[in-house]
Amino acid sequence: MTARPAAPRAGHARLWLALLLLLAACAALWGIVSRIRAEQALRRATDAAAEPFVAVMRAQAGPGLEAVSLPGTLSAAYDTPIYARTSGYVKRWYTDIGTRVTAGQVLAEIESPEIDQELRQAQADLMTARASDMLAQATARRVRALLPTRSVSAQQNDQAASDAAARAAAVASNQANVRRLEQLVRFEKVLAPYDGIVTARETDNGSLIDAGSGGGPELFRVADISWLRVYVQVPQAYAPTIRPGLAAELRLPEYPGRVFAATLTRTANALQPGPRTLLAQLRADNPRGELLPGGYAQVRLVLPVPDRGVRIPANALLFRAEGLRVATLAPDGRARLHAVTMGRDFGTSVEILTGIAPGDQVVLNPPAALTDGQPVRTGAPQ
Repeated sequence: MTARPAAPRAGHARLWLALLLLLAACAALWGIVSRIRAEQALRRATDAAAEPFVAVMRAQAGPGLEAVSLPGTLSAAYDTPIYARTSGYVKRWYTDIGTRVTAGQVLAEIESPEIDQELRQAQADLMTARASDMLAQATARRVRALLPTRSVSAQQNDQAASDAAARAAAVASNQANVRRLEQLVRFEKVLAPYDGIVTARETDNGSLIDAGSGGGPELFRVADISWLRVYVQVPQAYAPTIRPGLAAELRLPEYPGRVFAATLTRTANALQPGPRTLLAQLRADNPRGELLPGGYAQVRLVLPVPDRGVRIPANALLFRAEGLRVATLAPDGRARLHAVTMGRDFGTSVEILTGIAPGDQVVLNPPAALTDGQPVRTGAPQ
């Protein structure tokens, strides 16, 4: 009767043992699940860390018009050195530097007594030749009138005619010599060739002058500054767009904030071999004389761009052994590398002619190890 209560105790023990085993199995299962979740989180974090963070911007099409500033040199419309055509001494000069002159105005007078005496002698020789010619012509007419009566021979007639022709030729020769000397006498007055301003005077009263433009000294220099020529060296890249009639703006350091208008008139139509530039000439009106020849000007040209290309920042370029590359962000979040052809370099930005199109999302500062198809993320890293 006393041995029956042992059965319930054995049942309770088995129940507690089953509970303990269940608890142990749950704890083991929880540990395994936690470890799997940690491994998955670590794998996701590792994969995320392997995806670089990049900044992107859309590529912009190049502008249709482009402003270019180039250095230019101002030159007078006409700049003429004045030389003496008659040898002698400077009797007096009438104009100094800065004097405005008109065409035909006397700049100086040259005293040439030898030329004056030669002219008088030539005029006297001309009078002698004319007198001899008159006598010879009269003799020839008389001999020719006596020829039908056989009072003179044919030879005498020929001699008279020949002498008359020689005397006429002597008159023509003396007339030419007189005109030459008269022209030299007129050259004793040095005249201005056109309306302008005297920019140099290299003579003084009493100076000995030798005639000619090479051996003698330069007496004056006259320049027409009513309008100026502006010479600009245009780089080869812009040469195809330079055409006569193109408007330009001039900016000079002595006139800050002011803009002077100019027009491109002609080009050399040939590149200079050394600098590979095209010489262009512009015209700038100068009614007030504010622009001075020989000065420096900054010339601004607005040129059409025939091949607009794409503009991207310079830090988007990848220099690889296989060539220049640019990375873009594809819609699937992967980077794509493109072989590109670079045009002009503007410093902070560059021109891309082929390889990418306007609107492509260009990767800025791409990692050096970036590969084609590699996943990337945009924005700042967390």
